[in-house]
Amino acid sequence: MIKNITYKNKSLALIIRSSYLKKKGINFFTNNNLSQQVAFMNHKKNHLIQPHLHRKRLKKIYDTTEVLIILNGSLRVDFYNNKKKYLFSNTIKKNDIIILLTAGHGFKTLNNCKFIEVKQGPYNPKKDKYKF
Repeated sequence: MIKNITYKNKSLALIIRSSYLKKKGINFFTNNNLSQQVAFMNHKKNHLIQPHLHRKRLKKIYDTTEVLIILNGSLRVDFYNNKKKYLFSNTIKKNDIIILLTAGHGFKTLNNCKFIEVKQGPYNPKKDKYKF
C-alpha cells in the first residue's frame, strides 16, 4: 500500500496507493517525526472524535513537503537530484496520494487530471521555490 521512493538511501517521497480506501479507523501514512502528517480516516455512522485543540508551539521546519491527492486521472511525477539531474519517474492514479519529502520534482498530466495539493505555510513562491 505504501511505496517508499528512495535514492541513495534517502527517502524522496511516499506513494500511498488507492488500496488505503479499504482501511478502517485511523491510519497514519507518516511517522511522527516528519514535518507533514498525513492520515486516512474511515469511521462508521455516529462515530465521535473527541473535541480537541492543538497547542501552539514553535516548530522549526527547514523543508517544504507537498501532498498531492489524485481525484481523477493520472500524473507522472519526475524526480531530480539537488544538481537538477533527472533521476526517474513514477505514475500516480485516481485515489493515490503522494507525499513529496525531498529532492526536485516536476509533473506531467497523462490525461485529464484533477488533484489537491497541500503544503506547509506560510508560503512565499519567491523565497520558497526556484524553477529549473
